[in-house]
Amino acid sequence: MRIFVTGATGWIGTAVTGELLDAGHDVVGLARSDASARTLAARGATPLRGTLDDLGTIKDATAAADGVIHLGFVHDFDRFAESGRIERAVVETIGDTLAGSDRPFLLAAGVAGLTPGRVATEDDVTGAVGPDAPRGGSEALALSFADRGVRSVALRFAASVHGIGDHGFVAELARVAREHGVSGYLGDGANRWPAVHRSDAARLVRLALDDAPAGGVLHAVAEEGVATRDIAEALGRSLDLPVGPVDPADADEHFGWIGRFFALDAPTSSALTRERYGWTPTGPTLLDDIAAGGYLPGA
Repeated sequence: MRIFVTGATGWIGTAVTGELLDAGHDVVGLARSDASARTLAARGATPLRGTLDDLGTIKDATAAADGVIHLGFVHDFDRFAESGRIERAVVETIGDTLAGSDRPFLLAAGVAGLTPGRVATEDDVTGAVGPDAPRGGSEALALSFADRGVRSVALRFAASVHGIGDHGFVAELARVAREHGVSGYLGDGANRWPAVHRSDAARLVRLALDDAPAGGVLHAVAEEGVATRDIAEALGRSLDLPVGPVDPADADEHFGWIGRFFALDAPTSSALTRERYGWTPTGPTLLDDIAAGGYLPGA
């Protein structure tokens, strides 16, 4: 199949593109720079210059594809509302273009804040609905296209999609620890983050492309919940820094934008995903990757 992928050179997108190419698919990847375009071409994908603001380009690429995997997002947490508006416009464009075609539309979503205080499952419905919701309510919007003849599927990724070279949430925690000279955790550090290795997440995306039904929800989660104190302690050992608690009232001052996420308790099950799609994570754990030096400077 010819698959149009946004975010194709991102952390998750790079691994997904590799999975798709290895499976024999043709990949058209949205590239916002010449460097990204060269990277895609070198891997055997077809680069398409453009950004998430280029709705005409996205519409044309969607119309020419056998399926779409939308992994891109404008990660500007200082203008998060604007990022949500861009996201919603992209999802509307893709969904409208695919309407009535029964072609697959896989959308990256998250599990953070889904069901605070209890283990979330694939049967839980997101409360982020409408244009003013986080990420523009994109998951609910995408799934609504199932009623319009689109095989839309929500891919809920763990808070940490980790691996050597990760530059996401845990990398930001490592940066903050180096800046302050201490690897901190909030309160007693008992709140939990789900995690998955990047290779396992990419393999699940490929399985979803093949088999997930319209309206399906999958959880790319290998570890149901890693205590944030354990994350901080592992970073402290790796970075050779002391470890200590941070008053939740000081979360923003100490951690910056990552504090709002590090404070969440978001344990998440993937039992239904494993059962339905025969997915068994095999990659290293988050603490394994930290111990292996995955979050040292230059890793």
